[in-house]
Amino acid sequence: MGLFDIFKKKFESVSPAAAKLLQEKGAILIDVRESQEFKNSHAPGAKLISLGALERRLKEIPIEQEILVVCQSGMRSSQAAGILSKNGYQVKNVTGGMAAWQRAGLKVVR
Repeated sequence: MGLFDIFKKKFESVSPAAAKLLQEKGAILIDVRESQEFKNSHAPGAKLISLGALERRLKEIPIEQEILVVCQSGMRSSQAAGILSKNGYQVKNVTGGMAAWQRAGLKVVR
């Protein structure tokens, strides 16, 4: 792997609205923030697996389903999408994270 290969994305990014539609069609939404952030607010139906625990919890994520990852702003979820993609998952990053989700007027659980 060359120096710049780490910057090549192997996953797509989707808007919060598109992510919500994909979730309604069966995609799994994984929130990779920390538990306190998740408790404060999260998308309905999201599963919490913090970025730091993601690699050791891969067995909990069905590889045959599409995966969506979200964090607060999109940085951690981009890292998570890279990890999942590298491990053979079909994954999409939610652009702008939960901040964009809320700005889009989508429902959150508090």
